[in-house]
Amino acid sequence: MSHPTVTATPAPNLVADTICRTVELGLSIDNAADAGNITHLYCHPVTVDLSCPHCGHACRVRDHIERRLTDLPIAGHPSLLHVRVPRLVCVNDDCEVTIFRASIPQAADDRQTVTHRVTRWILQRMAADGMSVKACARGLGIGWDKTNQLALTACRHLSYGDPTRLDRVRILGVDEHKWKHVRGDGSPGFVTVIVDLTPLVDGVGSARLLDMVPGRSADAFGDWLDARGSTFRHRIRVVTMDGFTGYAKAATQHLAQARQVMDPFHVVHLAIDKLTACRQRVQNETMGHRGRSGDPLYGIRRILLTRKSLVTPKNAVKLDDVLTNDAHLPVQVTWHFYQEIIAAYQQDRPRDGKLRMFKVIKALHVKIPNDLRELRVLGQTLWRRRADILAYFDTGASNGPVENINGKLEHLRGIALGFRNKANYILRSLIHSGGLRGAINAL
Repeated sequence: MSHPTVTATPAPNLVADTICRTVELGLSIDNAADAGNITHLYCHPVTVDLSCPHCGHACRVRDHIERRLTDLPIAGHPSLLHVRVPRLVCVNDDCEVTIFRASIPQAADDRQTVTHRVTRWILQRMAADGMSVKACARGLGIGWDKTNQLALTACRHLSYGDPTRLDRVRILGVDEHKWKHVRGDGSPGFVTVIVDLTPLVDGVGSARLLDMVPGRSADAFGDWLDARGSTFRHRIRVVTMDGFTGYAKAATQHLAQARQVMDPFHVVHLAIDKLTACRQRVQNETMGHRGRSGDPLYGIRRILLTRKSLVTPKNAVKLDDVLTNDAHLPVQVTWHFYQEIIAAYQQDRPRDGKLRMFKVIKALHVKIPNDLRELRVLGQTLWRRRADILAYFDTGASNGPVENINGKLEHLRGIALGFRNKANYILRSLIHSGGLRGAINAL
């Protein structure tokens, strides 16, 4: 085991304090030691409050003790502060306090073993650099549990202890998220992700994760809205979501004044599902089996999903040869409406896109023959949600940023190699995507 080797002469205070930035902790370095992987710094407080915290009378110094605090890494190695702190005796005979250790509030709270800036460093590394708890703990030379506790406690305070965090929220995005992929334990694996889209729509920032609620139902989203209070609910003007009717039900009940938006991604995805189902059905009817290499419809399965303007001339010829076959007429008609939906979202002017989308929805709201049963189901869904679909062209808000945050959370789960505790996962997600960097830097 290596032992600290103290340098023969104390390092100059000005140089050492500047390099290690101990001035912001109210400490001054007297000496330093090297113990292999750990750098030891011997310090003393610049100023000490000699008054009794209980009665306020002046105290006298009894002796000094050493308080050890973990601080920021130095040159890639953990550092440990050995702070020489006076123990004081209250001279007031009526005071209940007799002997106590002087506080150093600028550096750390009483009974804490890390400095204030260690918590900020942990959150910064997690939020900005995507570091895992294990990597942060290794850099500081402390345990995983301690590092995780510091991060979660600070995040809980920043996320739920700030009464102004929800003040400017006007546009909400909501979606489901699979937080674990373990079967058989009986607990739900989904959470409801709630995102603030206001900065993105206003052009002043990016979307931020507001909260994650266990479950994916109308009650999960509705209970969260109820807990926020009437002032918050009345301020919401737009709610974006996918095609799940549970979230739409909760928004109708609790946010009657807000416009619901079904975003383009999920509308197009609905059309993709129906186009794929139609192709598979016609494939079975004409060939008598599922798609195989060499089958006409199977050969164009990816070209069918490509936007018309992006199809190469070679693929366009191949596509035309297959779709013009009379036996493939249902696929051709379904593909046509799929392209029309995409084209509506590609219009330069929102008004033109809204008109084109309305024409598509209206055209599908007619009696569709059985040969186009997938298109009939699509038309029924689009007509039922037509107000939500057309609202996109008026508000410009979509659930795309929510899907982006979903992807970031998948990456977070990969960094951590999975989570077992849902509450920890929610807080770690808020650190990662909650837009807390400004608050973290202010710690």
